Amino acid sequence: MTDNNTPGSPSPESDIPSLPADGYLGDHAVRAEWDNRYADRQQLWSGRPNGALVAEVTGLTPGRVLDVGCGEGADAVWLARAGWDVTALEVSGVALERAAGHARDAGLTVRWVHAALTEAPLPPASFDLVSAQYPALLRTPDAAAERALLAAVAPGGVLLLVHHAGMDTEQAHDSGFDPADYVWPSMVAALLDDDWEVEVDEQRPRVAPDGGAGAHHTDDLVLRARRLR
Repeated sequence: MTDNNTPGSPSPESDIPSLPADGYLGDHAVRAEWDNRYADRQQLWSGRPNGALVAEVTGLTPGRVLDVGCGEGADAVWLARAGWDVTALEVSGVALERAAGHARDAGLTVRWVHAALTEAPLPPASFDLVSAQYPALLRTPDAAAERALLAAVAPGGVLLLVHHAGMDTEQAHDSGFDPADYVWPSMVAALLDDDWEVEVDEQRPRVAPDGGAGAHHTDDLVLRARRLR
């Protein structure tokens, strides 16, 4: 896959206002919930980039990317190493500290944003790639998270949304995690209009990193759409 678009506009760093004194924008109960999940383990995920991200992004011209729900930073670090100008967003401060440490260890620069996507002070329509990998966005009755994803993509840019197949039939976990609470690719696809071209919308075998939470899932749902205007 190739992308003939030139990289986007200048670095968004100056476009992102400072966060409040406590460093977080969003629902504090959600932040605490995810902080607790990360704090329960020294490392929650595998530490390697998601296979679907690597498959879909390899060959694209690096530009400005928004990594939504960046977790411990494996995707963000991989993207930065590949030449992307990375803004990585996460609700968990515990995860962000780990992610920032990984980037520092790799000698890479990543712009970290501690916020929910719907509250994040991001410049609209400014990212050449917006990536959300697996359960990263809580559903709302007004589809605010889905619309925020679409709004972040620049004209000519790509939205990549990846989720575990079959989670719609799973029950809430003992930990309180309920897959039904999160945005699915089909929910985003339902909002796409003539300003978008769907390039990939499929279920495929998952290229799963060894270890880490979620390693038991075997198939991915992959939605890749390009914003035409």
